[in-house]
Amino acid sequence: MQKENQYANGQVQQSQSGNILTYYFKTGIVKAQGPLKENLMDGQWNFYRENGILWQVGNFKKGVKHGSWVRYNKVGALEYEAHFEEGKEVSKRLYH
Repeated sequence: MQKENQYANGQVQQSQSGNILTYYFKTGIVKAQGPLKENLMDGQWNFYRENGILWQVGNFKKGVKHGSWVRYNKVGALEYEAHFEEGKEVSKRLYH
């Protein structure tokens, strides 16, 4: 099933191909992308800043954070690593 929504400028907001859902910024740059299972985020998702640089990589299980998450700062350096279990953060390591 293909799904598509658009911003007022005609740019696609989100699209789905198979089980992969992709969200876009108004500029057309990918905002987030990852798999769905039973219409819920499930598996590894990648999130990006408006300039296209990777911001976060995290895992979902049945629509909630579950597993490892990493976040990068504006210059692409590792900001933190965290681990979630069924939506609750159970550990976090900060980097400076």
